[in-house]
Amino acid sequence: MATLFYFLWTTMTTVQGGTHGYKLGCSLSTHSAQTHIHSAIQERERERERDGSCSSAPHEWRNWRNKLCQQLPGSVYVQNIDHNSFKLLFVLDFGQQKVIYMTKPIREEAITNLYCSTMPRNLAIADLGCSSGPNTLFVVSEIIKVVDKLRQKLGHESPEYQVYLNDLPGNDFNTIFKSLLPSFQKEMSYQLGHGSGPCLLSGTPGSFYGRLFPSKSLHFVHSSYGLQWLSQVPEGLENNKGNIYMACTSPTSVLKAYYEQFQIDFSMFLKCRAEELVAGGKMVLTFLGRRSEDPSSKECCYIWELLAMALNDMVSEGLIEEDKMDSFNIPQYTPSPSEVKFEISKGGYFAIDRLEVSEVNWNVYDNDFNPSDAFRDDGYNVAKCMRAVAEPLLVSHFGDAIIDEVFRRYKEIISDHISKEKTQFINVTISMTKRG
Repeated sequence: MATLFYFLWTTMTTVQGGTHGYKLGCSLSTHSAQTHIHSAIQERERERERDGSCSSAPHEWRNWRNKLCQQLPGSVYVQNIDHNSFKLLFVLDFGQQKVIYMTKPIREEAITNLYCSTMPRNLAIADLGCSSGPNTLFVVSEIIKVVDKLRQKLGHESPEYQVYLNDLPGNDFNTIFKSLLPSFQKEMSYQLGHGSGPCLLSGTPGSFYGRLFPSKSLHFVHSSYGLQWLSQVPEGLENNKGNIYMACTSPTSVLKAYYEQFQIDFSMFLKCRAEELVAGGKMVLTFLGRRSEDPSSKECCYIWELLAMALNDMVSEGLIEEDKMDSFNIPQYTPSPSEVKFEISKGGYFAIDRLEVSEVNWNVYDNDFNPSDAFRDDGYNVAKCMRAVAEPLLVSHFGDAIIDEVFRRYKEIISDHISKEKTQFINVTISMTKRG
């Protein structure tokens, strides 16, 4: 059997927690996922040998593919090429990858202005909430390539690059430095060629809601899809019964509690980064947000309301305790552009260069990437990606016995919703400069 492996990308979504230490995302590392898949393939081959079969009917391949997909956390799909071969697609992070491409002009503008105005001999870059998949080094490589092209155009010697990769201590830093770094260094050496300065990478575990680096040690800070996560579940959510996040039925006190926690966390983030960046240093941040000034609007909350529907159905059937349901809340806040600008202006540490809002469909493969039957099941795609985000929180609160049933129901609810109206995630991207 000819087998082709095609690994697109994986990721771990993180909550930058304080004492709670939240960690979201797929607990299966890239290496362990490959090991699991390899074992499944070997078992499949042994079964075929025992059966004396040298080929498989299409329905047999689909059944085997679907069974394997169900065993894998995150959006890992098995795509048939023909009856005897297949591709494995790691696509959990396609949405984030798409956003990274969409925001590329903003990053390039920021790093270009930084380099041309400061000409640093040593360029220190920090990527906050880096995760441990191939996207971990993607933005860093793009930044370095922009600088190298600029310095050649200007006839300058290359700076040395110091790259800090930050995430919570539970992040799989071993995967980064054992599996990803060697190929990254080889690729950068090939693309940049002779004359490029050394690129030194180090891991910096810890919450970005506190100090991470020495004073005035950084030139450029980047973070993507991390800052919507709060350091903790806000206090005072006892009246948010039947909901797991802000919703149209949430009382005003709940919306206020979420907003105040966002203000505490984001203001602390800005203060810490202001102390760590040099004067004139740049910071580019992208996080889930909303256009509306209503924090309970559907554009930012409905994805969680649908999950709450699935949980409430199970409460009504006696599968989940009502008290358990009422005490569960998601530690997230998706701010509006005006809320982001207000906190930056209030702190006074940074000048805003650009602020842009963009959209990505709930099912990010719509109109972009649709290689197999699996991708055409919108509810399946969205529920599987959301499972990678929400499952650790649900397991820690409800236990793991209900998880499969929760997401079976969630998939059906999402499929029904998507069939009736267009659904999108809203992204807020902001570029700013540290004041002198």
